[in-house]
Formats: sequence, C-alpha cells, structure tokens
Amino acid sequence: EELVKKFAEEMEEMLGRKMKSVKVKLCKESTFQVNNNTAFSYVSFNIQVPTNVYNQDPDILNGVYMSEALNDIFVDNFQKDPTLTWQFFGSSTGFFRLYPGIQWTPDENGVVTFDCRNRNWYIQAATSPKDVIIVVDVSGSMKGLRLTIAKHTINTILDTLGENDFVNIIAYSDYVRYVEPCFKGILVQADLDNREHFKLLIDELHVKGEGKVKNAMKESFKILNEGSLCNQAIMLITDGAMEDFQDVFQEFNWPDRRVRVFTYLIGREMTFAENVKWIACNNKGYYTHVSTLADVQENVMEYLHVLSRPMVINHDHDIIWTEAYMDSVAQSLLMMTSVAMPVFSKKEETLSHGILLGVVGTDVALRELMRLAPRYKLGIQGYAFLITNNGYILSHPDLRPLTLKKKTAMVKGETGTLSLDVRTSVDKGRRVLFLRNDYFYTDIKETPFSLGIVLSRGYGEYIFTGNVSVEDGLHDLLTPDLTIANEWTYCETDIDPAHRKLTQLEAVKKYLTGKEPDLDCDSQLLQQTLFDAVVSAPMEAYWTALMLNTSGMEDGIETAFLGTRSGLLRFQRYAGIEKRSGRSFLTSTDMENIFTLDHFPVWYRRAAEYPDIDCYAIDNNGFVLISKRRSDVNVTLSVSPLAYVHKKKVDILQPCDTEYPSFIYEPSVKETNSIIKCGRCQKMFVVQQIPESNLLMLVVQADCDCSSRYWFFVPLDPVQHNASVKCDRMRSQKIRRRPESCHSYHPQENADDCGGASVISLSYVLLLLCLSIAGSIS
Repeated sequence: EELVKKFAEEMEEMLGRKMKSVKVKLCKESTFQVNNNTAFSYVSFNIQVPTNVYNQDPDILNGVYMSEALNDIFVDNFQKDPTLTWQFFGSSTGFFRLYPGIQWTPDENGVVTFDCRNRNWYIQAATSPKDVIIVVDVSGSMKGLRLTIAKHTINTILDTLGENDFVNIIAYSDYVRYVEPCFKGILVQADLDNREHFKLLIDELHVKGEGKVKNAMKESFKILNEGSLCNQAIMLITDGAMEDFQDVFQEFNWPDRRVRVFTYLIGREMTFAENVKWIACNNKGYYTHVSTLADVQENVMEYLHVLSRPMVINHDHDIIWTEAYMDSVAQSLLMMTSVAMPVFSKKEETLSHGILLGVVGTDVALRELMRLAPRYKLGIQGYAFLITNNGYILSHPDLRPLTLKKKTAMVKGETGTLSLDVRTSVDKGRRVLFLRNDYFYTDIKETPFSLGIVLSRGYGEYIFTGNVSVEDGLHDLLTPDLTIANEWTYCETDIDPAHRKLTQLEAVKKYLTGKEPDLDCDSQLLQQTLFDAVVSAPMEAYWTALMLNTSGMEDGIETAFLGTRSGLLRFQRYAGIEKRSGRSFLTSTDMENIFTLDHFPVWYRRAAEYPDIDCYAIDNNGFVLISKRRSDVNVTLSVSPLAYVHKKKVDILQPCDTEYPSFIYEPSVKETNSIIKCGRCQKMFVVQQIPESNLLMLVVQADCDCSSRYWFFVPLDPVQHNASVKCDRMRSQKIRRRPESCHSYHPQENADDCGGASVISLSYVLLLLCLSIAGSIS
C-alpha cells in the first residue's frame, strides 16, 4: 500500500510536468498580412502540411507565422524536462508544427497523408465526449458515386470518434434498419473494434427504394434520449430530404435543441440544398455540401469546430490524455501516450463563434513513466501496470488483457487491494507459472489513469542490502565480468545533457568516485548493488580457475553466469565459445535473458520458480520448536500430512482401538526427502539432522495447500459459437469512466453560423497571437 501510493505520487508529479508544458496562454498583439506568393521553409520551421491542403493558403501562411513563437517554448520546455519527446501544435487549418523537426517523407505516390486533425489527441482535445447517430440515405437515388462518397463520409466520421464516445449507424430507404442488427436501439462505445466492425458493414451497403427520413430521425432521437447529457448529435447523410420532418423536431428536440443535427448533402445536385441546410440550422448543427470524394475530409471536420464552441466561449482549456499507441523515437518504436489541450481565439468580436485555432500537446514515453516503479522494489515476479478510465491497458510488462476481478474499482479511480491465484507465462509463452498475487491499486490524480502494482507471495519478500564500503564495492564493481541493468535507473542521466550518453554503469562509477557528485542516484539500489558485487566477487576467480583447468571442464559448458535482484549480472565465456556456438550469450535481440525494464531474465525467474517454503526446527518426535508463525510452536506434526508420509501399514483396527499417528526419528538417517500429495497438487519436503542434537531442520514447499484444492486444470466444454453469443459479447459494454468535464451548449453561442454562406470566417490575416508559458516547470 505504501509502495503504490508512493509510485502514484511520483507519477502524478511527472505527468504534471508534462501538462504544464502544454499550458500556453494566447494574447492578441497586432495583424500580420501575407500575400499569396509568400513562401515559408517548412523544414526549418518544423512544419508539415498534408498533400490535400493548399500550402500557400493565406490562413496556412499566417498560422505558420503566428505559431513560430512556439519553437522557443518547446526548446525551453525540453531544457527544463529532458524526458519530453515530441512537442507539437496541430492547427485547425491543417498544418502541423513539430519539435524536434523531422523530414517528412511522401509515400510511393508522392503523397503525405498525415493530417494532425485526424489524430486522437486532436479530436479528444477539440471536443467533449459525444453520442453520435449516423443516419445514411440508401434509397435508389444514392447509387453509384453518391453511395461511394456517403460511405467515405461515414468512415471519416468514425475516424473522428474515440474511446470516450458512443455511436450507432442507421440506414433508411422505404424502411429503417440498423447496419448492425445486434446494436438495435442502443449506443455502443466507439472503440477501435466497433469502429472497424462498422466500416466492414458500411462497405456492404447497397441502395434500393425511396428515401423516407422521418422514421429514421425518430428512431435516432429515441436512442439519444436515453443517452448521456453531454454532446449529442445526429449526422444525416443524404442526397436530398423531401419529407415533412418538422414535426419530428417539434416532438423530440425543440425548444431545447439538446441534440445537434449535422447534415451532409451528397452529390453535385443542389435541388434539396435548402431543405438539408434548414435541418442543420434549426438544430444547432452545421450543413456542408459534399460533391466529390476530395471534399469529405474538410467537410466532416466542420462538426468538430461546432462542438468545440461552448468550450471555446467558456475558455475551458481541458487537458486530455490519450490511450497508448506506438511511435518512433530515436529510431526505436516506443509505447506512448499524449497529453493535449485546445487553443482558442480570444478576440471578443469572434467569441460567440467559438473559433478553435488548434491543439497543442506533447508525447510521453510510457517506459519513462514506468521507471518510477523500479523492478528491484517489486521482486522477481512483481510488476506495475497502468489502465485508463475506459478500462484499457496503458502499460503492462506482458501487454496482455487483465483478469482483475476488481478492475471496475480501478477504472473508477478507487484505492484498494485484492488477492488472486493466477497463471502467468514466461519464456515467451512457452512456460507457465502458478502464483498467488496480491494487487494494490490507486488513482493518479489529475489524470484518467490508475496505477496497480502486483507482488507475488514468496517472491522478493526480503532484500539483502548488507553494509559494505564504497571502496570495496567499487573495486568489485569495476571487474570486467560484471555489468548492471542499463534499462534500470541507478542514476538519473536525463536531467543534465552532459549525462545522457552515459550508460548506467558509467554513471554509477562517476557518482561513486566523486567525478559527478550532482547525479541523482537511488541510494538504496546502489547499496544493494555494491553488496551484491562484493558477495559475488569470488565467482570470477572460481570461473577463471575452471577455464584454466581444462581437464575439469565438462563438455558442453559454454557460459557461466550469475544474477542478483539488484540487476547485477556476472558472466564468464569460456575460450572458443563464440567460435563454437557462432554467437555470444547476450545478443541485442535476446532480451528475455537480460534484466530489462519489464522483467527479470527468464533463467532468473525459472530458477526462483518455487521459492514458497516453510522452515521448521522440530524435535525427534515431530514437535515444532521454531517457526516464523508463533501458532506453530509446540504443535506436533503428527496432525500434519507429514505424519502420514512414512506411516507403516498396520493391522486392521479392532473396536475400542485408537490410532495415534506419530513421528519417530530414525538417528541413522541424516537426511531424507519425499513428496506429499494434496489433492490435485503435490509438495516436496526435506528433513536434515541438526548435528549434535535431537533436532531436525524441516523445509516444506508451501505453495501447495493440503487443506483445500489448489491449482489444477479443468477441461473446458467446447465454446458454442453462435449468433446470439456473438451478439451478447458485442452488446456488452466495457467498464469505463467518462471524463467529468462536459461542454455541450453555451447560451452565447452563435447558432446562425450553420454552414453554407457563413456569417463570419476568421482568417489568420486578421490575427497574430503571442504565446507564453502558463507556469514554470519544476
């Protein structure tokens, strides 16, 4: 409990520094006008513009100029917090400012497809959680290119949804049907699985009949009326609405207009444009005309600007965190999460329009976060993990789903403990360990994350630290056969740029020799490491003697090695080993066999697979004299299963006879061992005489409970795969916790700006913003 609290507080502090790095204030300075022919060097300014966006547009050019001040802020942030990776600003106009800058490489078709506005961090920061019903016209008039454009529009809308959103899709012609019948009448979480499932179903849509939108709109409102109280929207995709649908809005949405309606007119035909626009403008939505496939991306994005209006008017700079994803850093793929915040226009004359300028953010490498829960404090089988408010794994050493019974409590941000019997795999899934795990969990404040740590009983319950001098420890630490875990943090090398190229062993040496006294080092881990170095030092001489005495060498011995819980590793390769085996013992790809941030070596874990033992000192009649449990003392083992192991066969008992099982020590036996069978498991024991006494040392394997059934395999009945089972699984909602903040409506919002000929459009030509850090980074 103390560990999980301490780790959570340190993670909260670290993540707090990341949040401070994205908090920027904007203030109006003056105007800056750029002519259409002005060119900027996008590479030197760390700017990327998607191929589908015109890079000489005045809004783009002025936006690039406006955001140039961010470069100094990004550099300053990095100097204060060197663990920052990418820092970025994504503009609502489409350009992307990145620090440090990279050269963007087009694909084989010469296209740079990356659009920051499609990224999860942009969409989550730009809007509050939303419930969305997509209503698509599949009547006969939608055939051909119109249906193709409609499908692309739906897929693009789905790409703007995330874990905090809910969605469903309804198709209509003469009748109303759900594209996934299993989801009839409900909203489902817009997670990746559901979004991809919808895309497959959309691809199979075909057109037929006459378009009657009224019943489809009624069905949509009925679903949304039972949804959340945050943003709710209907996306109507059609080539023309001809019915009288006003009474639907009167019944379900007016006068509050709690549900926004966004309309997308598909195709070049404009006959029904006024009807389609009327629907959007009278329901706080937005109307766009999508005549070609190229129009889809920009037109779909308009709805995000509308949903962001209440947040902009309130100047609510909500900070969001994304789920985990893979990204490239220094030519390595790392698991990352992003923290981001919206950036708004604060001009009073545009306030009612709620103009979103973009999103600023930074990436956080999860391995840097997990360094705050060091392996040596968690034991051989222990580990730490993080989950999100939606119940998804953010970081886990095995990157596998949790089987935590109280995962609900973690998702809700509660603090607690529980214990479980688990089966876990090692050696890349080829071996199984049976463990009794204790779980401790709590929330990381100011974030949507919860931290859990796992301690396996019997593994690492005690730490040998010893007390050796720095001089002795350094002497043994500098031997050539010794190394320490470079992924562990013995000394913090990221704070000072001069230390970043040091390995952990080099940093430890410089710190202990006084050459770098300012290094921030883990004193407890260093003490343990020095102790281990001294204790294991004789191994070098022993291995060397074996190597020199070839007659004593057994065939097949290639490498001798020893590891300790402090991450220390000693190893000795015998002469000619590389030549015989063709490879060294430790290769860059053989991560299973070294101490890493995620695990102890597989050989270390396997060797410590059965550490659960009970030790007793017993007398010659089996009475316990010494035990770590006070309740065992003076209890005879005749009442234990041990008493029956060597029980001799006796005659059948007669009435009134009583049997007293007893333990009688045979002095001629100095040591013995055997196995006790306990139902579906078995336990080993060893008895050894304590010299010059009538006492014996008894060591019993304790991970098999003879008082009850323990670990065993049960043959499972074949799983019945049928439609109803599949539907039940798909409909079941995952455990989740929606963000607390919600910005669905603001009375000052200008709902007249609803598409078509807009009342006002803000150009960067009219605006220059200066940016400054909101607070210093500690």
